[in-house]
Amino acid sequence: MLLRTALTLAITAAAAHPALARDILVADQTQFKAAVKAAKAGDSILLADGEWRDFQAVLSGEGRTDKPITLTAQTKGKVVLTGQSNLRLSGRHLVVSGLIFRDGFSPTSEVISFRRDSRSFAQDSRITEVVIDGYSKTDRRAEDMWVALYGTGNRVDHSHFEGKTNAGVTLAVIRRAGQPLDNRHRIDHNYFGPRPPLGSNGGETIRIGTSEESLSASNTIVERNIFDRTSGEVEIVSVKSGGNILRENLVLSSQGAFVLRHGNGNRVERNIFFGNNVPDSGGVRIINRDQTVRDNYFEGLAGKDLKSAISVMNGVPNSVINRYHQVSGAVIEHNSIVGSARITFAAGADAERSAPPIDSRFSHNLIAGANGSDPFRVDGDIAGIALAGNVEAKVAKPLLTSGVEQRDVALVRAPNGLLYPTDPTLANVGAPRDLVPVKREEAGVSWYRSAAAEAAFGAGRTIPLTAAASLAEAVTTSRPGDTLALASGAYDVLAPIAIRHRLTIAGQKGANPILRLATGGLARVEAGGGLKLERVEIDARAARTDAVLVAIGADVAPNYSIAMHGVTVRGPGAKARIDGITMAPGTFADAIDITGSRFTDLAGAVVLGTAEQTPKGWYPVERLTIADSHFTRVGMVADLLRKGSDESTFGPWFAMTESQVTDSGADDASLRLSGVQHTAITGNDFTRSAPVTLIHSVGTPDTRITKNRFIATPEPRIEELAYKGPVRAKLSDNIVEARP
Repeated sequence: MLLRTALTLAITAAAAHPALARDILVADQTQFKAAVKAAKAGDSILLADGEWRDFQAVLSGEGRTDKPITLTAQTKGKVVLTGQSNLRLSGRHLVVSGLIFRDGFSPTSEVISFRRDSRSFAQDSRITEVVIDGYSKTDRRAEDMWVALYGTGNRVDHSHFEGKTNAGVTLAVIRRAGQPLDNRHRIDHNYFGPRPPLGSNGGETIRIGTSEESLSASNTIVERNIFDRTSGEVEIVSVKSGGNILRENLVLSSQGAFVLRHGNGNRVERNIFFGNNVPDSGGVRIINRDQTVRDNYFEGLAGKDLKSAISVMNGVPNSVINRYHQVSGAVIEHNSIVGSARITFAAGADAERSAPPIDSRFSHNLIAGANGSDPFRVDGDIAGIALAGNVEAKVAKPLLTSGVEQRDVALVRAPNGLLYPTDPTLANVGAPRDLVPVKREEAGVSWYRSAAAEAAFGAGRTIPLTAAASLAEAVTTSRPGDTLALASGAYDVLAPIAIRHRLTIAGQKGANPILRLATGGLARVEAGGGLKLERVEIDARAARTDAVLVAIGADVAPNYSIAMHGVTVRGPGAKARIDGITMAPGTFADAIDITGSRFTDLAGAVVLGTAEQTPKGWYPVERLTIADSHFTRVGMVADLLRKGSDESTFGPWFAMTESQVTDSGADDASLRLSGVQHTAITGNDFTRSAPVTLIHSVGTPDTRITKNRFIATPEPRIEELAYKGPVRAKLSDNIVEARP
């Protein structure tokens, strides 16, 4: 009642004295709407501390440069928008600050939108000190954007964005015909925190425009932001317009690169990339006309090909708007590329991408490859790239000699944390000495740090159980990170047990616990769950057809992990087809790890990952690892599918080492991998089994099948769906024997 009275008095006073700015404290959505309707230039609307659930807020109004209309929290960090909430802005000179979006997801395609509807945009407005943390739709295929910038002259700064796991750009500049295209937005001093791989195209952190309007200029500035483990897909920042500036940003341990995908005349300057040797960590990829990449620092980037520290692409002759325009007039100068795996020229050259870079310059760059190697790779004609004044730390057999001087280069770390040559004659080569990395306290908000990540496997309590205890009840009462330590004996599992947090079920040291399944189902991993099994035996001989040992539920929010270490599984054989681990569409595993385990008489697949059938490139698991394990009379060791031909993802990764497969195989394969990007099958024995089958459908797959024995088993079959050329795989030191 007091708040309602205060609101009425504040609105009345503001109407009587329009020149006076007022702070209007509101306690519910009805009061908020009334306050917005009455707000004048200079007024501040304060949301009362607490949780605002299912709050679809609209802030409209006409402020002034010196007197904006402000929406803020009564206390910064103590106003949380939850459930199905979002925010839309329209008008001029609006400022929003101090809010948190958490524990829910937007009911629409945008969490924060700089427009109210298709005709009402925000201009000269600002989002500052706002947090969006894990506010993701539960089905990763359901797309939305966390921040959608429409209009002109808007700013997003000093905000915190972390944990997006569903499809859609974290922050996008939207440019469409009939809407303002000369945007002049500013995106600065934000913290873009960890974004795990999406497992499909559409996981960019920032995108500026789309291909349709890419030949016009947006003139957006992205500066002094931190990109920390932003690994949603291969494009961390996707530039699809012209005239943009990306400068003085700090990129940390992130897979992917800044990609000048469409549009001309962009500048990438004074950015700092620390890859920390994370796989697929990249720098800048260059496409189109008149791009400038200068004064940047790249260290410890492990990416290759299109994810190199510097990648200059081949184009498509007479390219349509959404393919690859030829590189022309690129200037790449005064960059330092140290401890990095690749610099690739004419990247992606093939029968379609046959237009080489022209009228371009690569000059005064400092190069020191990882572990003393030569990082240069050339995939096509580079006569159109003039090389001059570059210095490379001496290698035994340099690929490029003209315009790249080989020298002994000693590097020392300067006070700014970057490596520079000690030789004073190299002062004009490489990145400038006055670079200043963005500090964590400069980016994001000072009053917010995300909640600690869910407890890792084994990080919680250890709870001993005997066979007399109910395993299902113990799981229900457990907490994240706990370990249920089982004594010897049989534990009857009458129905699949729901796993809702990260949990370990392990045999006590020296014990022999047996999980005896009534129907064949052991566990169902639900939202927030993850399961590790250690030193247990699973008796599934009573299983019914179509049972699943560990099923991933359709509503599981990514990303989860499954591990089986020292696990023995006995199935019913041919009388009932059951699978081991199955993944529902829309779910995504960071990792599935099977080590030191045995599987016998499973008529299905031990790992079944074929539920994603859309051609966009969705796949169910980033890394599937099998080591030192035995598979006898199983339908397939793994059946993993990634459809489509999009090149915007990192995985899947598959590795199988030192394992034995005997009398196994269904559907003409004992192991089937389709669309997998990285495959390593090494040191295994396949006996009296169907062949290993691999289908290459996308990108430049890295396939290595080495030091295996195929006994009374056909040699591996590899198929290229689109690539016209010899099979892209390394097969070496394998032994194929006719009989055991």
